[in-house]
Amino acid sequence: MFQEIKITELKENPFDLIGKQWLLVTAGKEDGSCNTMTASWGGLGVMWGKDVAFIVIRPQRYTKEFIDSSNTLSLSILPEGHKEEYGYLGRVSGRDEDKIKKTGLTVLRDSETPYFEEAKLVLICEKLFAQPYAPESFLDQEIIEKWYPDKDFHTMYICEIKKILVKES
Repeated sequence: MFQEIKITELKENPFDLIGKQWLLVTAGKEDGSCNTMTASWGGLGVMWGKDVAFIVIRPQRYTKEFIDSSNTLSLSILPEGHKEEYGYLGRVSGRDEDKIKKTGLTVLRDSETPYFEEAKLVLICEKLFAQPYAPESFLDQEIIEKWYPDKDFHTMYICEIKKILVKES
């Protein structure tokens, strides 16, 4: 069972949440299907007077199709002990198999937005902005050499955090 909290009640460190604990980026299509992927890059902040999450998705990721076809997405943080599931969901494509079913995670929905019953924290987000990274925008060209040898630049999405759900203990 989840309880909705105000953003000011969020006590988690975003650097720890995203960079160390990781998260699942999940979106659905009109036909009811959904897909998820593991992310360890992104951020939380304020933009245009709104509380937002920043996420980045590479063009070849199957989840990108779901994000692009929906106005909303969720960011789910699982409790400790789920690194194996995170690794699998980040490594295997939903094009090839039903990876959500294979991990045993349970999809719930907030209206049309899918998220996971097993999560300890969920951010329900509405997309506000999407833009592919452009090579000429990188001021430090070593970033391109290190992170984009195949020139598969991420698309950055800025999403308003509409709701925060925490697992009741």
